[in-house]
Amino acid sequence: MARIAGIDLPNKPAAIALTYIYGIGRSSAEKICVSAKIEPTRRINELSNEELTELRSVIENEYKVEGRLRTEVSLNIKRLMDIGCNRGLRHRKGLPVRGQRTQTNARTRKGKRRTVAGKKK
Repeated sequence: MARIAGIDLPNKPAAIALTYIYGIGRSSAEKICVSAKIEPTRRINELSNEELTELRSVIENEYKVEGRLRTEVSLNIKRLMDIGCNRGLRHRKGLPVRGQRTQTNARTRKGKRRTVAGKKK
């Protein structure tokens, strides 16, 4: 099993297996395969050590993935919260950030329903 950027890649076609790394999607995975001169349909177990080394070097030199990317994203969100802009306030309150409706829906972001007691007579 190949290990790139701290992730064990499954035995799938190279373009699919690379998407298991945080920060690499389908299009960037295919670009990585082209720049590393690897056929995107070849399975990970079929690749030689030299090809895996080439993949690693392309990812390390050209892409921000895993820990570095997660850190950058969390710092960006923290900066928004610190300056007190609308997006930062939405993050702080746990509401949808990108303009979605909240009267119905938005359960994923708002969490489980909290019942408010009705008016007593």
